[in-house]
Amino acid sequence: MLKTRILTAAVILPLFLSALFLLQDTFWAIVLLALSIIGSREWSRLAGFSVKNTIIFMLLTTLAGGELLFQMSESVKANVYSVDLIWVYVLSVAFWTIGVPLYLKQMYTIKNPLILMLIGWILLLPTCLALYQLRAISPLLLLGLMATIWISDTAAYFTGKSFGKHKLADQISPNKTWEGVAGALIAVLIYALIWDFWFIEGSLAILLIPLLLLMTILGIIGDLYESLMKRHAGVKDSGSILPGHGGILDRIDALISSLPFAILALLIFYAPAP
Repeated sequence: MLKTRILTAAVILPLFLSALFLLQDTFWAIVLLALSIIGSREWSRLAGFSVKNTIIFMLLTTLAGGELLFQMSESVKANVYSVDLIWVYVLSVAFWTIGVPLYLKQMYTIKNPLILMLIGWILLLPTCLALYQLRAISPLLLLGLMATIWISDTAAYFTGKSFGKHKLADQISPNKTWEGVAGALIAVLIYALIWDFWFIEGSLAILLIPLLLLMTILGIIGDLYESLMKRHAGVKDSGSILPGHGGILDRIDALISSLPFAILALLIFYAPAP
């Protein structure tokens, strides 16, 4: 399994970096929409949708995602820090900071297909727009923010494996520990200090450390949320499109909860005055 994971990553990472830095905006939007459609199929599985509801959800995701991406592309042509669709990010952040913690605490099962569809869109569409707008601002900035989550996940895994004794959420994800959380926060803090010291100047330098630490916390919440959804669905992975890694949602669960927050913080606290 480890060999398969490494081989898959060795293929996916160069493809992602090529798309991030080389694709024209239109083709980047097509890639994001395709990932959203795949994600909608995986969410349908976790939500237990019927075939009919799966088709409806995927079709509406395609239409809504395409329309929002078109609006975003037009907005960022005039100003990469456009706030025209900021309400999408606000909705996402409210969901992750208020709704999901309450849901994780209660751990009840939602069965209403309409509510589950709305949740699916809150997961997928803000992430899609955040990836588009952050790339429009700076591909390197987007890569640096995504690296925050990768560093957090790696540090949490190895710290938890080496020192983990106190369970974070035993009934949701037994392997996660508070020691792993501490390791993730320390690793991201070091990463933020390095980034701050050598590469960032101005007001972003002040914002960077709290931004990355809060992204780390939200990433852990996103990971726990998907773990609970998989537990309710009785599946190990959201899908099987990535050998050794599971599905798209398995790989971006922490990004789904953290990237909309990151772009919202940049638009509120960093965007240059028009």
